[in-house]
Order: sequence, then C-alpha cells, then structure tokens
Amino acid sequence: MILNKAMSLVVVLAALPARLAAVCASELASHWTIAANLLAGSLLGAWAGATWAVRMRSSTLYKVLAALMVLMAAALMITHATALGTLSLPLWAQVPSGVLAGFGIGVVAAIMGVAGGEMLIPTIVLLSAVDIKTAGSLSLLVSLPTMLVAFARYSRDGSFAALRASLPFAMTMAGGSVAAALLGGLLVGVFSEMVLIPALAVILLVSAVKLARHD
Repeated sequence: MILNKAMSLVVVLAALPARLAAVCASELASHWTIAANLLAGSLLGAWAGATWAVRMRSSTLYKVLAALMVLMAAALMITHATALGTLSLPLWAQVPSGVLAGFGIGVVAAIMGVAGGEMLIPTIVLLSAVDIKTAGSLSLLVSLPTMLVAFARYSRDGSFAALRASLPFAMTMAGGSVAAALLGGLLVGVFSEMVLIPALAVILLVSAVKLARHD
C-alpha cells in the first residue's frame, strides 16, 4: 500500500504543474476556501485512515479494499454517466458538509493508497458549483497535503522500510507513472470516456474480486 501511495504522490506532483498551467492561478486563488474547507476534513481523515490501515489484520484490510474498489467503480460509472449539478446547500451547511466529505475522502484515499481525485472532483462540483477543469486543479491541491499526512502516519509504523526494500522497483514505477501522466495529458480527447471509464470500472471490479479471495 505504501508503494501505491508513493506512485500516487509522483503522479500528483507530475500533474500539478500542468494543471496549474491550464487553469489561471487567480481563478484557483478565488476558490481557496473550497480547498481549505475540504482539507480541514481530509487531513484528519488521512491520518485516521492510515492509522486504521496499519492496525487492521491483513485479511480484513483486503476485504475493506475490495469493498472500496467496488464503490469506486460504481462512483466512476455514476459520475461519468450523469450530468453533475450542485446541491445548493445553505451557507451554514456548506462548511460542515465540506469537512465531513473531506474526512471521508481522506480516510478512503489513505486506506487505498490513492490520491482521491475521482472522489474529490465530483464532491467539489456538487458542493461548490465550480466548473470541472477548476475542480480538477483544486482536487490536486487538496490531494497533495492529504497524501503527505498519510505518508507521515505510515512512517511511524515502519512502512517506509518496505519502500526502501523495493526502491529499484519503486523508481521504475515512478518513471513509468510520470511518463503515463504526461502521455495521458497528450491523449486527452483521443479516447472516448465511454470506453475508458467502463474499462477502468472493470479493472477495479476484477481487482476487488482478487483481493476478496486473498487470505
């Protein structure tokens, strides 16, 4: 899991400059309260999720991961098959809703070892009614510190030893992740989401079945 988290961090670091170049900095600055609101919950969630992950029995963790992958596949299909609107929450409900949503996303991202963009982007659109491009950039700004908090928690339990032991493999994967992130940016619009999203959902479901069967 720490390896997966490391790869996710590399992808975010590679994608962040490109996203910041695509979206005006002043546009993001005008929405800084959205990122701060989600971060208030996601940082706590990342610490809690990493704590639960390192304390779970392996068999339990595999089943939890399998369930989360199924939920992620369902979320992918729903959010990409339907037009996202906004919840139009009253002002007094927006902050606590953002904190609670951020906490849940932080927990899931820490346990799964992912950046959490697929959860953050629709959450930002639903709660804050910003366009999808701005939401994607804001999600990276939330993901980066959230992942760093999860890393800090994992480091307290010797998880980095596994990363050091697999350093050559990790470096190879990191190089591939950066190349894939750059290639993905170049191929935006080449492949239809009607093909990519179902394919990713199938991969998640197959992985979930394999994890559920793991002892």
